[in-house]
Formats: sequence, structure tokens, C-alpha cells
Amino acid sequence: MLSNNLSKKSVDIDTANLGKHMLKIGSAVIVVGLIWSALYTIDEGHVGIVKRFGEATTQVNPGLHYKIPFADTVEELEIRTRKNSEALKASTFEQMPVQVEVSVNWTVVRSEAFELYKNYGGLDQFENRILDPRLRSAAKDALARFKAEQIIQSRGQVIQKIEETLANAMIDFPVKLDSVQIENLVLPAKYLQSIETKQTEKNLAAAEKHRLERQKLEAQREVNTAEAKRDAEKARADGSAYAIEIEAKAQAEAILVKGLAEAEAMQKKSAAIKNNKMLVEYVKAQQWNGQLPTTVMGSDQGILWNMKDK
Repeated sequence: MLSNNLSKKSVDIDTANLGKHMLKIGSAVIVVGLIWSALYTIDEGHVGIVKRFGEATTQVNPGLHYKIPFADTVEELEIRTRKNSEALKASTFEQMPVQVEVSVNWTVVRSEAFELYKNYGGLDQFENRILDPRLRSAAKDALARFKAEQIIQSRGQVIQKIEETLANAMIDFPVKLDSVQIENLVLPAKYLQSIETKQTEKNLAAAEKHRLERQKLEAQREVNTAEAKRDAEKARADGSAYAIEIEAKAQAEAILVKGLAEAEAMQKKSAAIKNNKMLVEYVKAQQWNGQLPTTVMGSDQGILWNMKDK
């Protein structure tokens, strides 16, 4: 009996101790859970919006933070560059229907992220209510200012116009617009066929122009060759004429020099004969062939007599 009572008391004590241990463990788990629930982290590229009982109260940056358990909740807001795309139907300047997909890269301004969340409830709501409608409106407005051919050939100008219009529409909102792109552009099949035909005609015209220019160049090349040949012939003729002229001048100079020399010699001979009559007789003697003349004429007779023997 005694042993049974002792055994029962021992079991009651063990049960009480186990209950105390379980209570301690439960309390420790609750404390750790409360501490764990009070801590939170915000990833890079985001900011945290702390809400107390549903009301946004403050903004926190990336890192480890703490909050009041059961009272505070935290939502992350991305501040990295985001991309929104819109597929829409529009009309060109000449009222041609087109289907186009445009996109815009944009970023939430970090310092104004809290105001964006407080006013619009988050990024999805801001995109749906503010950004997307204005992107569609800016794209339609820009496309309506250009002809279809200009949109194809000068897409950059269309994009620039969309960016200007969208920037003006978003100037009062806490976001930064980075760039707009036309991702896809669908034109009517008939128009595309006409564009292809027109391009083919342009290509043919360009080929014909190239052929004519080539013929013109070849003709000009022949003209240049003929002119060069003519100039060469003229140069050779001029050279020959110049040589003949020089030779003629040289011959004339030689004749002149020779004539002057002969004239000077004759003058000297004349002067010598005039000054020395014996020289005349000497020259006659040198030139006489040894025969006497066959006729003589007296100084006062007008008839020539034949002195030959009959």
C-alpha cells in the first residue's frame, strides 16, 4: 500500500516537472517566434513600405529591419528598371489602320516610392491606371502624325515623338522614363504589296541609272583617250615643227654667216685689187690657160676682127 502511494506521488511529480518543461519550451518558442516575426529584410533593387494596421507609415531601404509583430506588415516595391508593353490598334496620317506593339522602360524614383505606393497602392495599380493608358495614347498620337511609309523608313522619328508625348504626360508622376521601343508593326497586306512593287521599281530605276552612268563613264573614257592621243600627236607635230624651225634657223644663220664672210672676202679682194694693180695681172696670169685671144678690138674701132688664120 505504501509503495503504491509512493509510486503514485512519483508519477505526479514527474508529470508536474514535464508540464513545467513543456511550458518553458513553449514560452521559448513563442519568444523566438515573436523575435523572428519582428525581423525582416529588404532585397537590393527594392524599398520596403511599412504598414501599421494597413496604413502606410514609412519607407525603408534594403537590409535587415525590425517591425512590431501583428501590428506592422511590409511590402516590397521594386525600384529597378521595369518594362511595360502595350499592343494596340492605331491609324497613320493617311488613315491607314495599323497594329503596333510599343514598350517603355521606366524606373520608380527611390525618394518618391513611398508617395507612389500611398497614392496608387503599388506598381501594378500604377501601371494599369496611369502608365499604360498614357503609353497607348502617346503611341496613337505619334502614329497619326506620320504616313505609313515614314513609319517604316523613319521609325526613330516616330519613337522620338512617342517619348516626347509620354514624357509630357508623365511629368507630374514619381517615375523616370528611360526609352520607348516599337516592338512590332503590322501593316495591311495590300499596302505591303504596293511597297514591295514600288521598291522593285526603284531598284530597276537605280539599275538603269547605274547602267547609263557606266555608259557615260565609258564614253568619257573614250573621249579622254582620243583627247590624249590627239594631244600626243600634236605634241609630236609641235616637236617636229620646232625641230624643223630650229634647223631652218640654223641653216639661215649659217648662210648669213657664209654670205657675210664671202662679202667680206670680196670687199677685201676688191680693196686689194684697187690698191695693187699688179695683183690683177698676177690673178690673170694664174687664170690664163696659155692661149691667145682670137679677136681684138681697137680702142677707136667699132668692129671686131677675126685674127684666126684662114
